[in-house]
Formats: sequence, structure tokens, C-alpha cells
Amino acid sequence: MEKTLKQQQSNCLKVVLFGPESTGKTTLAKQLARHYHSVWVPEYAREYLQNKWNNERKTCAQGDLLPIAEGQMKLENDLAQKTDSVLICDTDLLETKVYSEAYYEGICDPLLEKYALENTYDMYLLTYIDTPWEEDDLRDKPTEREEMFLAFKDSLKKNNRPFVLLKGSKKERLQKAVEVIDSLLK
Repeated sequence: MEKTLKQQQSNCLKVVLFGPESTGKTTLAKQLARHYHSVWVPEYAREYLQNKWNNERKTCAQGDLLPIAEGQMKLENDLAQKTDSVLICDTDLLETKVYSEAYYEGICDPLLEKYALENTYDMYLLTYIDTPWEEDDLRDKPTEREEMFLAFKDSLKKNNRPFVLLKGSKKERLQKAVEVIDSLLK
């Protein structure tokens, strides 16, 4: 299990979109990958949990978090080998850790926590909650957006992660993200 949560070496810049649900991370990830003619790592939890919902009408349980983390890192490690420029990650294990603590009374599996803190990225793009809420089968905290945003922001600060806050329209967010990534590529 530990080997499957470990980030493999790669030759690319790694950027994570980080923040609460329904804040435009996936849209921005696709835009950035297109802009840089690179690849993006989708959020494995969405596929995993949507399949669980479709088949069992059950939501995420604490026991789902390690399989989600394994799936996320498999995607990231595989896709990191397909680019030598920028890898855009729609999430990371630190985000899974934040959700674990928010949903399960502050508890996070020690193995998940270990790799959430050990895996490294060049920049986090923290997405603010100024986007409209879009309901779907999996999103469930429309009234707790501010609390969730603060949990994400606090996690970045507490763990000394480099980050830039993205606010505004899709166009403004993309422009700011490109400025940040371009400065890292220089």
C-alpha cells in the first residue's frame, strides 16, 4: 500500500488545483493543460464515488479514502511520465486529507496523512468560493463553503505549501494561473 501512495520522480513542474467542491478546479485544469499543451490529472475520487453512488446509492465512507488515494496517485504517477513541462493536478492527497478531517471528526488515516505531507508540488492554486454552486450527486456542502475554504487555506499554511489564491471569473483565474506557472517555468 505504501508504495502506491508514494509520488514517483518526474521531470515536470507539478501544479495542484486545491479547494472546496464546486470552485472550478476541473474546468481550470482542462484549460491549463490545453494552454500548456500538456496533460492534467483528473480527480479520481469523482469517478470512484460516482460509480459507488450509481451502483449502491451510497456516499463516501472513511474506508473509501485509501482506495481513492491509491487511484489518485496511480493516475498522477502515470501521467507525470507523459510530460516534461507542466503536470496539472485536479487534486492531491493533501486535499483528500482535508476532506477526511472535515467529514470524519478530524480523523485521517496515518498512511494517507504520511503521503499527503511527503508528496511535493511546485505550486498550489487555491480556488476561492466566488463561483456559483453546481449541484450533483456527490456535492453535499453548499452551506459550508466558507468553512471548507478556510480548512483548505489553513492546511496550505500549516504545511508550508506555496500557494496563490485564485478569484474572479474563469478568464481572470486562467490569466492569473498562467502568470504564476509562467514565472515558475522561467
